[in-house]
Amino acid sequence: MELTSEERAILAGKHGEAPRRALQYQIEVGRFWGAKRLVPVTNVHMMGDIEVMGDAGLEYLREETRLEARCRVATTTNARCIDFALCDKLGQDPAEVAKERELIQCLRCMDAVTTDTCINYQTVYQPHLGEHVAWGDTGTVIYANSVFGARSNFESGPAAFAAALTGRTPEYGFHLSEHRKGTFAVELTAALEDLADWGAVGKLVGEAHQDYFAVPVFHGYRRTPMADELKHLGAALASYGSMAMFHFVGVTPEAPTDLGFLSEKMIVGEKEIQSVYSGYSLGDGDARLVVFSGPQQSLLEMKRLAELFHERRIKDGAACFVTTNGAVLAQSRALGYAGILEKAGVTILEGVCFYILQNLSPMRSRNRWTNMVSNSAKIVNIIGAHRFNTILRRTKECVEIACTGCLK
Repeated sequence: MELTSEERAILAGKHGEAPRRALQYQIEVGRFWGAKRLVPVTNVHMMGDIEVMGDAGLEYLREETRLEARCRVATTTNARCIDFALCDKLGQDPAEVAKERELIQCLRCMDAVTTDTCINYQTVYQPHLGEHVAWGDTGTVIYANSVFGARSNFESGPAAFAAALTGRTPEYGFHLSEHRKGTFAVELTAALEDLADWGAVGKLVGEAHQDYFAVPVFHGYRRTPMADELKHLGAALASYGSMAMFHFVGVTPEAPTDLGFLSEKMIVGEKEIQSVYSGYSLGDGDARLVVFSGPQQSLLEMKRLAELFHERRIKDGAACFVTTNGAVLAQSRALGYAGILEKAGVTILEGVCFYILQNLSPMRSRNRWTNMVSNSAKIVNIIGAHRFNTILRRTKECVEIACTGCLK
């Protein structure tokens, strides 16, 4: 790989042992992917929880702290696996809770901003067209590449952390213009009036094109999608298809206007959307768990849920979880949204995502949760390892299920 004078200095240890090791790791990653050089990044978003990192990851961060590692660029953290205010109520392991606290302190010692969010692009930082970043959550990466026109790959935990210490990342994949062009067209004729509908589109397109370098070009839709709609679309595309980018004609900055060069085309209409909803098994008919998570809720999603749960109550014996980050939760409390949800019996988890909750499988068994209903196509897909029978439903239907216990 071609190294700059500054990079050679880092590799020689002139800036400390931690960045030296980080750059050596990045060179190996770059060689694997055939990268010719490293590219400077302005922002890093990395995983930062004990459930994902484990004991080995925590020990690694301890060692990096002893080496006085420091983030060279602005670095934020993804959702945690523990809400410290509710860990006892949820029956989470006290030893793992203590490790999570230590892990957070390690990151803070290294100047990471522990935002604990998977919607950093909605609440913390929005990169610009052509800006190189090193982000590590699939939902954040596809949003950055597609909606903002920034450039990032799906960075693994060690890769994102290394980028934080060196301020650069190997130039391959979606950092290169050659991989950012549309590869097939998707005409949208369905109404798509709920966030779950957008997730259903992502499921349909992603399952049909499971390829990291597949880049769909959406067109034909009757209005401009909102941020949360694009969020659910991107999260589902990344989850079902491992895709890192999409174009939306007239909406995203790099979208082509002439689609004649695309030979492959597909159409997503009402029939296809309905086939997604009808494709889920209702299992044993149990309707005691409804989740609004994966990705975390924006302030506007919190407002919508408050409207739907107003003067209603979760059915006895049922549970409903909403996850969001600290900033959105603080605003939701100030605006009264959180109070309405909690009065209805909803449990709001701060700074976490439901599917990576520490001790989730024992929690499922203890509460005899068999089905999990959500309006997020992403979480319906990725939580399968915890042996839930998952069901995707529109937002209003999810609220109705939570309040009546009636699964349809």
